Amino acid sequence: MSSTKGYLNMELLRFTTAGSVDDGKSTLIGRLLYDSKAIFEDQLVLLEETSQRRGEEGINLALLTDGLRAEREQGITIDVAYRYFATPKRKFIIADTPGHIQYTRNMVTGASTANLAILLVDARHGVVEQTCRHAFLASLLQIPHIVVCINKMDLVEYKEDTYNKIKENFKAFSSKLEIPDIHFVPLSALHGDNVVDRSTNMNWYEGSTLLHLLENVHIGSDHNHIDCRFPVQYVVRPQSKEYPDYRGYAGRVAGGVFKTGDEVMVLPSGFTSKIKSIDTMDGSVAEAFAPMSICMTLEDEIDISRGNMIVRKNNSPIADQDLDLMVCWMNEKKMILRGKYSIKHTSKDARCIIKEVKYKMNINNLHRIEDDKEVGLNDIARISIRTTTPLFFDKYRRNRNTGSIILIDEATNETVAAGMII
Repeated sequence: MSSTKGYLNMELLRFTTAGSVDDGKSTLIGRLLYDSKAIFEDQLVLLEETSQRRGEEGINLALLTDGLRAEREQGITIDVAYRYFATPKRKFIIADTPGHIQYTRNMVTGASTANLAILLVDARHGVVEQTCRHAFLASLLQIPHIVVCINKMDLVEYKEDTYNKIKENFKAFSSKLEIPDIHFVPLSALHGDNVVDRSTNMNWYEGSTLLHLLENVHIGSDHNHIDCRFPVQYVVRPQSKEYPDYRGYAGRVAGGVFKTGDEVMVLPSGFTSKIKSIDTMDGSVAEAFAPMSICMTLEDEIDISRGNMIVRKNNSPIADQDLDLMVCWMNEKKMILRGKYSIKHTSKDARCIIKEVKYKMNINNLHRIEDDKEVGLNDIARISIRTTTPLFFDKYRRNRNTGSIILIDEATNETVAAGMII
């Protein structure tokens, strides 16, 4: 039981992989899982059988993540594949995202919750258009840590010059982006050089292996622990013999630190109260912070329902109906100007109208396209909307949880766009 508890309390790192087609993203994750002993025996047997059937030398580690039949047949990743593994130091959730241009929306989906992005570069080709595209998307989504893995070093004879050249080229491009923390690792996913174990072929490289970086990168400060934000998801009223008068507000802390006895304010009503208790599955706690899921009780009886937000009295979010957004369009059907869509923001549902398309982004050269305002599949555009009811939000760069929205087509109930509030 204690070992289970230890595992549950371990720090969780969510990371995503990105890169051009055939850069070896799926092979790298397969190698990571294989060398860190995170594959079950029956999976290993199935891998060996599939690889033999396809007439391949050794085990094809890419098959671990490419689960769709179409992916296996084509040897490419289409959907976002999530894989879970743990080492004695940390738990991990990997989002393996596709490299093809037409799957940009899938890349945005996988990267939206990530703490870190692994950006793969083929050592033979260096920094290509798709590398720049994914680096820009990672910067747009405010992923704080990027590890540039220069893969297939075995095909360039493990030359230091090749590594240095690619490193300089990427640094020159990334200087235009907002990425606070960049690391570079030369590796060979196929042979396992610098993935889990240090490479003997690259004695000139003195940095960390990829796994060492993943285990030790500091993510504690990635969450906003300054602005207290608690969107209410559900009102808990057991009305049992044990709890006849219990009224708790359940949800996930989106920012800041809440302590029992703190004075808080409820939005939109503006009523104030003090925190009576903070309850979790393991019992009551003295304080709660992002990203904990809790149930909060207040000293006063206040009318609170789903979609309301509990904040600190003197530190309120922005409350507005007019929003400026950067959106990634995810639907085959083009955006309709002046069209009406449903909007989801934290736990609040509303409706909105698209007022204006200001410009589209050319994600290859970071230029603005101001003469073409037609937003279609995989396009990234800056738009302004007006909602039916005020939303309580922070800018995306300040808080990813309260600064993001999704747009939904009311007729089909499909998610048509993911947006970041500017």
